[in-house]
Amino acid sequence: MTIMKKRIAILVLLFASYSCKEFLTVEPLDRLTGNNFYQSVTDVETNIANMYSMFFDKLNEGWIIGGIGEVRSGEVFASPNGNSYSSRRVVEVLGRNDLLTAMDPTQPWNWYHYERVTNWTRYYQVIQTANILIDKLNEGIPGLSETEKKRYLAEATFIRCFTYFWMVRLYGDVVYYTEPYQEEALPREPMVSVMNKCLDDLRPHKDNIPWTYSDPALKGARASRGGIIALLMHMNMWNAGFDRNNRQRYYEEVAALGTELIESNAYRLYPLTEEGWATVMKGRSDESLFEFYRSINYQDQNEALSPFGDHFLRWPYKFPRYNNQISHCYFIDTYMAKLYPAGVADKRRDFWFTDMLSNSGQFTAVKFGFNVYASGNEDRNPDNTFMIFRYADAILLHAEALAELSRDNEAIASLNLIRNRAEATPYTGAGGAMLKDFIFWERCRELFGEGHRYFDLVRTQRIMNPTFARNPLNSDQYNRRAWTWPIDQSARANNPRIVLNEYWLSR
Repeated sequence: MTIMKKRIAILVLLFASYSCKEFLTVEPLDRLTGNNFYQSVTDVETNIANMYSMFFDKLNEGWIIGGIGEVRSGEVFASPNGNSYSSRRVVEVLGRNDLLTAMDPTQPWNWYHYERVTNWTRYYQVIQTANILIDKLNEGIPGLSETEKKRYLAEATFIRCFTYFWMVRLYGDVVYYTEPYQEEALPREPMVSVMNKCLDDLRPHKDNIPWTYSDPALKGARASRGGIIALLMHMNMWNAGFDRNNRQRYYEEVAALGTELIESNAYRLYPLTEEGWATVMKGRSDESLFEFYRSINYQDQNEALSPFGDHFLRWPYKFPRYNNQISHCYFIDTYMAKLYPAGVADKRRDFWFTDMLSNSGQFTAVKFGFNVYASGNEDRNPDNTFMIFRYADAILLHAEALAELSRDNEAIASLNLIRNRAEATPYTGAGGAMLKDFIFWERCRELFGEGHRYFDLVRTQRIMNPTFARNPLNSDQYNRRAWTWPIDQSARANNPRIVLNEYWLSR
């Protein structure tokens, strides 16, 4: 079979069953080309690459990382004299948690297309594809050794579980299935149960995949043992926030996984130098646990809006100069001063930002501006990867879990790994609540703009506390899941068992 024929086979296999069909209803195997397709390692590799690509399609629909993970707590404002000011004010609407207005097609920000976030079909296409691949791997594919089979099973299971994790944070309860050809319509399942099933699904595969790859092109961009550990840690920490009766068990697993990751010496923190940080943000570094690698060198097609840094960079970090004299948006000074207080040493404050307290478009998140190659009038953002899990993130989850287990000295040791890299004043304060809060703020500092802040607020319930969120939810809103996104009505088109998110139906 030629390469072109294989690619055609993939398209038939992946998409023939989705047109005008409910996502849980697929054609029988004998009507697809699956038996003809899964014949070699090349077929498996192509199929896995397509799954990553399908998932990235959702990140590339607009300013997604910023819209779902950063701005909904109210600290971001549009720059009054910036380019397309009236449209950029969607960040303030998101900051008030007014998602229905943010999705309103009659508003000047309709080109952000936030209504697309509510459609989960693409995610289920990724899951369906992973389910079929896992089934075919278990049946047996010619030319695969047992080691290769285990590695691919681990990678496909990672992709499936990662997709469920992502959807849970967006929608709360979701439909869960692992059958390759699911025909029965299923209701949404409680999110804690979904995460526990994913934990059980993924754990057995952790040791069947390498810590890293000899091919540097795969580092971070493909699932690895470090990426699996990071996902296991995140799923445990999410459940610890909602399944309070079992939180001790979740924290213990995160602590053990974090220790395993750190002691592996498979990953490292790069120095905060221009060269070191540019390497991290470029992608495929020893600090990356999982990312969606994108590069101008490969002519990757990113939507102009999609990188987080797009809204917080100005010339000379973003081109063209004539309409990027100031950043589109800024973080309010009270929040930034809380992150990086004056008089406390922290290289990130000066290295990652300029005009940090300006409350204007002079605010610049230089953290995302070290890989600038465009010039003249090219409309391009810096050439950065889409970072999902970074080593520093896992270290801070480790510190958080240890603090929750009252293992304060160990928690402080992990916390100070991050502060030492930042040339920041080491933490020497008390344990208990003070340490837990400090670790939370350290995650905000270190992971600024990487899509973790809002989800950290939700899972720790700090989203209800004005000390941590400028526009907090009240307890009724939190319990009715105002932190979720609406689910598009199309989810019910062929599945009457789907119940949409009640909070958004009553707006």
